[in-house]
Amino acid sequence: MDSDEAPPQVRGFVIITLPPPDNPSLGKTITAFTISTNTTGTIPQTPTPTQTQQQPQPHHNNNDPQDPLPPQQPESVPNPQFPLPPTVSRSFIFNPRKLLAFLVISLLALVLYGSVSSPIVQDLRETEDDDEDNKPGSFLLPLFRKWRTPQKGLELKLGSFVDMDKVDLVSLIEDGDTKTNNLLASNKKVDSSSILPVRGNLYPDGLYYTYILVGDPPKRYFLDIDTGSDLTWIQCDAPCISCAKGANALYKPTKDNILPSKDSLCMEVHRHQAAGYCQSCQQCDYEIQYADQSSSVGVLARDELHLLMENGSWTNLNLVFGCAYDQKGLLLSTLAKTDGILGLSRSKVSLPSQLARKGIIKNVVGHCLTIDGGGGYLFLGDDFVPQWGMAWVPMLNGLSMDFYHSEIMKMNYGSRRLRLGVPDSSVGPVIFDSGSSYTYFLQQAYSDLVASLEEVSGLGLIRDTSDLTLPICWKAESPIRSVKDVKHFFKTLTLQFGSTWWIASTKLQIPPEGYLIISDKGNVCLGILDGSKVHDVSTIILGDISLRGKLVIYDNVKHKIGWQPSDCIRSRKFKSFRPFRGEGTL
Repeated sequence: MDSDEAPPQVRGFVIITLPPPDNPSLGKTITAFTISTNTTGTIPQTPTPTQTQQQPQPHHNNNDPQDPLPPQQPESVPNPQFPLPPTVSRSFIFNPRKLLAFLVISLLALVLYGSVSSPIVQDLRETEDDDEDNKPGSFLLPLFRKWRTPQKGLELKLGSFVDMDKVDLVSLIEDGDTKTNNLLASNKKVDSSSILPVRGNLYPDGLYYTYILVGDPPKRYFLDIDTGSDLTWIQCDAPCISCAKGANALYKPTKDNILPSKDSLCMEVHRHQAAGYCQSCQQCDYEIQYADQSSSVGVLARDELHLLMENGSWTNLNLVFGCAYDQKGLLLSTLAKTDGILGLSRSKVSLPSQLARKGIIKNVVGHCLTIDGGGGYLFLGDDFVPQWGMAWVPMLNGLSMDFYHSEIMKMNYGSRRLRLGVPDSSVGPVIFDSGSSYTYFLQQAYSDLVASLEEVSGLGLIRDTSDLTLPICWKAESPIRSVKDVKHFFKTLTLQFGSTWWIASTKLQIPPEGYLIISDKGNVCLGILDGSKVHDVSTIILGDISLRGKLVIYDNVKHKIGWQPSDCIRSRKFKSFRPFRGEGTL
């Protein structure tokens, strides 16, 4: 710079000192300075601070870790003890522009501090969570596609126990070589989990299933995951009256496996039945009636359940489940590639509830189903619950203590509001049911949705009444290969929980991929059905078609249901998958 060139004049400056990254609790310091000219027009040699603001700092003892960063040079930090001339102080405080600038700079500093400190605090919390020794472990189970025969009807689970005619099963079981069962659950702490890649899709293959290993030696059984069912049951040869072929050999119980009627879980099953339970009986009978008029009859059994952990260890415990020897209805067709149902509801007899009572897991269930095929994963326990990004709504009682039930305040297709259709109520009950393939609306909501969808007929899609895959299907000029090809014709469905106000509500958004499928004829079909034609419950049922592409969690400890978008290919808590080993291996 030339000596005769006047240097630019500085009117003032602000210094913001942030806390060190390893100790964000020290707070930040904001110091503002103004520089005024003297009567001769020269700049004072020493800047004078006009205002200093510092956040209160917590007391630290002498054991606090030292800052690993090198100390600051003294000349780089102004001395806050300099006196403040009265003329300068009044000039700053009563100057609106300078005061506004100071407030803006302070706000920016707070935002910057929050963006720096939040990840640090979150990392510290995750470290503390990882160091907990007494928290129960979790299990992560693979999901497999479940075969179903097209055109055989729509599957809707929501099972409930009903009265039945009892059959003396104990006398029919041959003694054979009975084994000695260990009736005490393993007290081993579960410190790892397992996750496997899976295959499957909604259509044409149907629902999703996982496998469990039961017995000694352990045998594998494929079970549909069903958050709407209480009891886990497996087709069994006791002998079997009416069973499908199934994916694996029928479970073969012994007399020692049959649960006596005096067991507390037998009382839990029979509390829904008018006849109550029989204390003098040798067995505990049950019958489950599903919403699609299917049924399963059997007796309760107890046998060893084997759970494989990520670290390769096994946890063994005794599980109470249904030995199902008489199935009727659609179950006979859907059981062609599976062996039964995995009950995941809130009931005391469900699998997660049994595991939680034994102290093996916390009573939390989660599933993630892929949209474009592949299957997904299921987990039991709270180790895989994300720390952030989840939308949570309260888990309510009312329709049934056992269903995962909440309430919506408002429902929209795009910007058009759909009537909920609930008589004498401004809210709509909702059940999250992984055992149902499709989603079911109440009659008024369904009618409003169908009326809203009439607009797609003018956009290049035509109703095809010859396609019986689902009640409503559209065809295009050429066969449709994917929902992505026609999703621009459709709008997002939005369910609002908690409030009718958009900002104050928790929203579950269902894109076109969450309510449309592509049929074998290359048509696009509506996967939301009129619930009044299938079941008589005045509730909305969210089935697999609308739960795909989301991590859905049922927290029975904190009584809440949550979700977040996910590709469902892997759990974020795991770094890798085991290779898919096919259906013929364990």
